[in-house]
Amino acid sequence: MKILVTGGAGFIGTNFIRYWLKKYPEPDITVLDKLTYAGRRENLGELPGCIQFIQGDICDKVVVSQAMDGCNIVFHFAAESHVDRSIENAGDFVRTNITGTYTLLEAAKAANIDRFIHISTDEVYGSTFEGSFSEDDPLMPSSPYSATKAGSDLLALSYHMTHGLPVIVTRSSNNYGPYQYPEKMIPLMILNALENKKLPVYGDGKNIRDWLFVEDNCAGIDTVAQKGRCGEIYNLGAQNEYENIEIIRKILNILDKPEDLITYVRDRPGHDRRYSLQTDKVAQLGWKPEVAFDEGLQKTISWYCDHKNWWKPIRG
Repeated sequence: MKILVTGGAGFIGTNFIRYWLKKYPEPDITVLDKLTYAGRRENLGELPGCIQFIQGDICDKVVVSQAMDGCNIVFHFAAESHVDRSIENAGDFVRTNITGTYTLLEAAKAANIDRFIHISTDEVYGSTFEGSFSEDDPLMPSSPYSATKAGSDLLALSYHMTHGLPVIVTRSSNNYGPYQYPEKMIPLMILNALENKKLPVYGDGKNIRDWLFVEDNCAGIDTVAQKGRCGEIYNLGAQNEYENIEIIRKILNILDKPEDLITYVRDRPGHDRRYSLQTDKVAQLGWKPEVAFDEGLQKTISWYCDHKNWWKPIRG
């Protein structure tokens, strides 16, 4: 079985490839990544012979067709994913998340692939003050990022309905773990604390997210690819709901840093208050998260402490 991983040099894609290499004895992997600021070739290290790396844009029809040649399953991770950046410049998000997904879907249709696994986010549902979102709930995205992801979800599912393309969509809660680019909250707070810099907290710090360790997400995506039904959506969450300020205090406590490093800053526009997912559907396939939040956070902090050569050039 040969797989194509788009965005394989990014955070979740990198961890997924490492997961796949450990689980499957004779992997055959093609990685397609544009290597923008958050996609780093160093994330994959010295590639074994079973991996072919192609640097290219998912909007480029020729490159996409070449990368997909002979593949059985497409795992589509490639996306612009930072909310703040989408507020500043939505155009890149429209191009990559929608046009890029369209280009991949067309190539997958032509190649007659076996499965197209489209990786999405809980942010497409918008915010809720109570209860948890199921896969059948309406989409109410709040940011240009989440709106373009919602658009790409619907486009992918339409290719299943219209063309019979074997599409499955996964929507995960907030991921954290090794190799996450330090513009995202957990690595940003870890590195600022290590360098004794201020930790900026949006608004009152009480926005709530559900935190899923990235390796658990990778296992969930694999489970859905092997056992899920085409044309379906599967939520992947961990029921680890914390206020942002709680997470930041945990990080400071683990690193033995003072809380006076916390500084409250102006909230960002359209900031969702709470995300929460129902995961009964994927549980029926046999998946559940294995890593408790405190364990995963400690693993993540230890990784950044031990890999200064990875993040120091970025911070510089």
